[in-house]
Amino acid sequence: MKVVLFGATGFAGRNVAQVLRQHGVVPIESSLSRGLDLRDTAATAAFLHAQKPEFIINCAAHVGSLNYVTEKAATVVADNARMILGMYEAVAQACPQAIVINPIANCAYPAAADIFREDEWWNGHLHRSVLSYGTSRRMLWAVAECFQMQYGVRSIHLLTPNMYGPYDSTDPNKAHALNALISKFVKAECSAQPELSVWGTGSVVREWLYAPDFGRLIWEVLQNPDREGLCQPLNLAQNDGLSVKALVDIIQSKFDYRGQVVWDHSKPDGAPKKVMDDTRFRQVLPEFEFTDFNEGIRETVKYYQSVYPY
Repeated sequence: MKVVLFGATGFAGRNVAQVLRQHGVVPIESSLSRGLDLRDTAATAAFLHAQKPEFIINCAAHVGSLNYVTEKAATVVADNARMILGMYEAVAQACPQAIVINPIANCAYPAAADIFREDEWWNGHLHRSVLSYGTSRRMLWAVAECFQMQYGVRSIHLLTPNMYGPYDSTDPNKAHALNALISKFVKAECSAQPELSVWGTGSVVREWLYAPDFGRLIWEVLQNPDREGLCQPLNLAQNDGLSVKALVDIIQSKFDYRGQVVWDHSKPDGAPKKVMDDTRFRQVLPEFEFTDFNEGIRETVKYYQSVYPY
């Protein structure tokens, strides 16, 4: 199995690479930090022509917190659009027989939806707080479909909840929401901060996917890419969510932090609820078992403790 992994040094990419190695597959890793810019079609095509992959796992993206993708909205949408087009143009030129696997963040779902169902993910406007990144995720699907129509490039799209786990940024403005919270608690406890700020009101409800589980799900797809149900976007879903307030309570229970938690209402909450319907997922991967949430939190705390100070 010859696998190219784009975005290999990022949060999702590092977790995918670790799972693949556990199964004896050493991915051909690439990222902007290692010198390949997907916005450069010619360079990407030359790389793919040399590697001749069977699979391309596309974890490359320019993303950050709600605050970041709002403040840098134009840059985020432009960079991601150019990366998507550059990558697919390169695939069409160099290895159109390769299967591209795309994680698509659930911010691509319409803002008004409470339960995210695959057949409804285009049925409405995006929440403004994620307009820049969510637009690029919808574009990713559309570009993939167009390149299949003209060049026969096949893509598999996996709709993902908010992820958490090891290897994310230690910068709260760049990290995924749950990781940002955990990193803040580790820092507050280790440095005896009198106060810890949490962005938003805590009222929004989110579903969470442990990043190593995402890696395991990628492995399942690689084992049988012709599995029935993968021809359309698939929720990687548990049909379960927690409010950010409940989440903070769970995280706080893992620490002996004696300072005061302060909610910063000046920061955006985002969409009120993001929970993903798992009906189709259970038809496609009926035996997959997700990591217990408390175990995932414990392992993520250990990771941030291991990289402190930051």
